[in-house]
Amino acid sequence: MDTRLFIIAVTPAIAIIFAIYLSDRYDREPLKLLILTFVLGALSVVPILIVEEFLLSLNIFTGVLGAFYTAFIVAGFTEEYFKRLVILKMPYKTKYFNEKLDGIVYGVFSAMGFATVENIVYVVYRYANNPHVGLYRGIFSVPAHGIFGVTMGYYLSLAKFDTDKRRARRNLMRSLYMPIILHGTFNFILMAGIPQLSLLFVPYVIYIWWLNQKKLSKFIYDSKGRFIDIKRERE
Repeated sequence: MDTRLFIIAVTPAIAIIFAIYLSDRYDREPLKLLILTFVLGALSVVPILIVEEFLLSLNIFTGVLGAFYTAFIVAGFTEEYFKRLVILKMPYKTKYFNEKLDGIVYGVFSAMGFATVENIVYVVYRYANNPHVGLYRGIFSVPAHGIFGVTMGYYLSLAKFDTDKRRARRNLMRSLYMPIILHGTFNFILMAGIPQLSLLFVPYVIYIWWLNQKKLSKFIYDSKGRFIDIKRERE
């Protein structure tokens, strides 16, 4: 294994989880639980690959329809389903998931676990002879998984802390289909082979980054307010 390529492959995800960890500065999550979420996100690659291979075998479409099926169903649905399952089965049920920002933190850690393994496969093994793959994926693909994780965690938190059960169920569903839509659109633009559509790729990435930065900022602000309230109660 090429050590240089390995470092290139893992650096983007490490930078992103470090940034999200520092963002959670008022009520940080236990490091063990964060690491476990990351590792389970990485291990989700196994069922994802199995399901994706199965779904690809069912693909009867060609051209644009084939690209749509692969982007939204094979990749978008499968990857986001299992990354979300990691959160629902582990941190979501613990006492440490006690504020809205936590959903985003765990969402990003799960997403980065998967993205790290995926990036190693692409950069170190599949396209080892192409020096541009690591750069492209470091700028676009890995951060995109982080964005999908923010979206997922945002709606998971809305679902967990909403006293209206009907609205909570809607947000729980949104925590699945919204990341699928974002992920599928990201892939479809690249896979459709439509030059005019490709022009929208960078604006689309900027837009979803801006949109999810607003979600993150909102929950950071809520976390700060909660911290101040708790501090006042103790004084």
